[in-house]
Amino acid sequence: MSRRLVRGLDLSLTGAGVAGAGWAQTLGSKGKRSDTYAMRRARLDRLASRIVETVGPAELAVVEGPAYSRGAGAGTWDRAGLWWLVVDKLAAREVPVAVVSPTARARYATGNGRAGKQAVLDEAGLRYGVALRNDNEADAYVLAAMGHDWLGDPLAEAPESHRAALARVEWPELLPPPAVQLGIGGADLPYPETVAALPRRRRRRTKRPAETPVAGPGQLDALAEGAAA
Repeated sequence: MSRRLVRGLDLSLTGAGVAGAGWAQTLGSKGKRSDTYAMRRARLDRLASRIVETVGPAELAVVEGPAYSRGAGAGTWDRAGLWWLVVDKLAAREVPVAVVSPTARARYATGNGRAGKQAVLDEAGLRYGVALRNDNEADAYVLAAMGHDWLGDPLAEAPESHRAALARVEWPELLPPPAVQLGIGGADLPYPETVAALPRRRRRRTKRPAETPVAGPGQLDALAEGAAA
């Protein structure tokens, strides 16, 4: 049975983690505080393009959302820009995107939403048996694992207390693929044909209320003369 095409993304300027079933990779770029806005824009666009190319064709991309509780230090503005660039490029390729909070990712990996990076790295390596070189790759791999689990294709068995984190994720609305078969009247039909075969409900025609005749200027004069007589 082939695996679903799911990718996990832990986005960062200097070490973005991208992972799929059985593999993980780190991508990054270097910048300087003295870089102009034009240089920063070009850097973000190049990095976002590399990340999306690494994702490739996918049924689902699971991205870690921002940690709003953290202070807005140096680079926060550019990290936010990278996040939106990647999400936008994925949307342009029609790749559904799920957004996972850092606490939900940590809980799925360890059972503790406040677990640190090292704990996630240790647990991910043990559970999935894959070589992960750093916490960026570990986070990305856990995110991919969450996507696989949500699609009913888990990479490894996880305790139910860990899986409770799946309910805290903003999952996309996935449409059924054209190959999905639905049964109607004992016959299996492809989804588009099934929709076409559904009986159409006739709209009821409502009777219009009788229109009250409106008297014109001449009729009003006649009525006035009759009343005077």
